[in-house]
Amino acid sequence: MTLAISVTGLRKSFGDTLVLDGIDLAVPEGSVFSLLGPNGAGKTTTVQILSTLLPADAGRIEVAGHDLATAAARIRAAIGVTGQFSAIDPLLTGAENLRLMAELNHLPRPQRAARVTGLLEQFGLTEAARRPASTYSGGMQRRLDLAMTLTGNPRLIFLDEPTTGLDPRSRRDMWQHIRGLVAGGVTIFLTTQYLDEADELADQIAVLDHGRIVAAGRAAELKRQIPGGHVQLQFATAAGLDTAAGLLGGATRDDDALTLRVAGGDDAGSVRALLNRLHDAGADADRVSVHSPSLDDVFFAFTGTGPSGPQPTEEVATR
Repeated sequence: MTLAISVTGLRKSFGDTLVLDGIDLAVPEGSVFSLLGPNGAGKTTTVQILSTLLPADAGRIEVAGHDLATAAARIRAAIGVTGQFSAIDPLLTGAENLRLMAELNHLPRPQRAARVTGLLEQFGLTEAARRPASTYSGGMQRRLDLAMTLTGNPRLIFLDEPTTGLDPRSRRDMWQHIRGLVAGGVTIFLTTQYLDEADELADQIAVLDHGRIVAAGRAAELKRQIPGGHVQLQFATAAGLDTAAGLLGGATRDDDALTLRVAGGDDAGSVRALLNRLHDAGADADRVSVHSPSLDDVFFAFTGTGPSGPQPTEEVATR
C-alpha cells in the first residue's frame, strides 16, 4: 500500500498551548481520509502543517512521497488546498479566477485555455463563466473554489470543511465531485463538522480530541465499538406486549406506547431470529424499528461532545 500521507509523532504548540500532542496518521493513495473532532481539537492546524503553511514542532512527516522537513516546495507542487473560506476573487469572473490560478500554477500557455474550459464544464459553471463570482450562489462559489484547486492537477487535495454553509443539494453535488476525483486516483484529506459527510465519503476516519487521535478506523468499525444498538417492537394490543415481554426477559417495556426495547442484535440475522421467535409464540409485533449506533454516537463517545438530534432509524412495518 502506497501512502499519500505518513505522519509519526506530530507535535505543535502555540506558546504554552499544546495543540497537537504526538499524532500518527497513515493515508493511502486514492482514498478519502476524514479527520473529525470538536472545535479547537487541532484539525485545521493539522491541515496547515501537512500543506506546508505551518511548521511542525516535532514529528516525521511525508506528504506525496516527500519529506516535509526537506522538500516542502515539492510537496506544494503536488497538492491542492481548499480551505474553510473561499479563495475566489469576487470581482473576477469564474473564467478569470481559473485563468489566474492556471498562471500561478505555471501551466504552459497553450494548455491554459483548455484547462479552464474543461474545469468549467466539469463543475457545471460554463454558463456562468463570464459572470463575476460575486453573483454566484454559495454552492457555485464552492465548486469554483474546488475547480481552482484542481488547475494544477494535484494528486492530493486537502478539503477543510468544504461544504460548510451549503444547502443540502449543494452538499450532495460537492460529494459527487469528491467521489469523481477519488475515482480518478486523487487522494482527499477531509476535515468536516458534518458527521454524515464523513460517513458517506470517508474510507478511513480518525477522531482528534485535545490534540490526540482518540479513535481511528473505518466508519463501520468505529460504530461497532459503541454500545446502543437495539430493536424496538411495537404491539397492537396489551396482550401481545405481555406475551412478548414474558418471552424476552430483560427487554425494556413501555405500557403506554405498547413497545419493547430489546438491546443488541441489530443486524439482519438477529432481527430475523427475534421476529421468528415472536411469531412462533403468537406475539407478532405490529411494527419493528432497528436502531444502530451512528457516527454521531462515535463522536460523542470518544470526545465527550457531539451534535444532538434524532438517531438514524430503519423502520419496518410487519402488518
